[in-house]
Amino acid sequence: MKRWGEKRYYSLDYYCKSTYGEKLYKVTLNGGMTCPNRDGNIGTGGCIFCSASGSGDFAGSASLSIPKQLQDGKQQLRQKRPIASFIAYFQAFTNTYGSIEHLRAVYSDAIADPEVKILSIATRPDCLGDDVLALLDEMNQSKPVWVELGLQTIHEESARYIRRGYMLPVFEKAVADLRKLGISVIVHVILGLPGESREMIFETIDYLNHRDIQGIKLQMLHVLKDTDLALNYSKDPFWIPTMQEYVELVCDCISHLREDIVIHRITGDGPKDLLIAPEWSSRKRTVLNAISTRLKEMDLWQSKYESR
Repeated sequence: MKRWGEKRYYSLDYYCKSTYGEKLYKVTLNGGMTCPNRDGNIGTGGCIFCSASGSGDFAGSASLSIPKQLQDGKQQLRQKRPIASFIAYFQAFTNTYGSIEHLRAVYSDAIADPEVKILSIATRPDCLGDDVLALLDEMNQSKPVWVELGLQTIHEESARYIRRGYMLPVFEKAVADLRKLGISVIVHVILGLPGESREMIFETIDYLNHRDIQGIKLQMLHVLKDTDLALNYSKDPFWIPTMQEYVELVCDCISHLREDIVIHRITGDGPKDLLIAPEWSSRKRTVLNAISTRLKEMDLWQSKYESR
């Protein structure tokens, strides 16, 4: 526990400082991709919770070049604090879904920036063909590549509800293929999906404890305007945790998580102009402080209750 300091978990901040000697900040990028769950290859509606921007609401504009997006993003971050190094984060839509020529061009533009230390790519596990894996391997020889996979849950009923569009073995193959290349895998998990109990959420955490993953993002379910999830919520409101309920849940998840998995996120803040629920999630600093306080008060730390 003491190795992580006051936070009591293996945070991304701790990882970056211990690995690179400094904090790294993410510049979110839009590579101009779409998604097979939107263009008809798998589906047309996208995941049920996904906004029109493909979960890239804070990413740059696809109309701008990657160097320009990086320049603008770095400038915006530096208005608040002096920063030397960055993570280039391709966030919007499915960022391995495109021609190899296009993918090589946008990835190369990102890692060419000397202030970029890591290339992080959000994608789907069913969009990692052999040609894409070869390209990621090539990029990983220049700078570390992280691949973020949107698993959200291991439970197939929930996966069908959110229209994830792939089965669990597809995820398992993607993780195995990436790890053969030495590429770090970060997994997205949504807490509070309709119909999922605490036990079901812990089953997802335990499943990931037994997979070769290096990072995780934990986030509550956001209901955003103009999504099918918002339509469902308006017709038949489902349970949305209070801030205290979420804090208790995420702290319990942390205490069940394997100790060497880097936690990249423990909350989230959807765009205020789109956010329907939970409204409290827009107060990100308040949520983070509440999580820190509960971990200390309950004497919890990452892996305390991990199933061996």
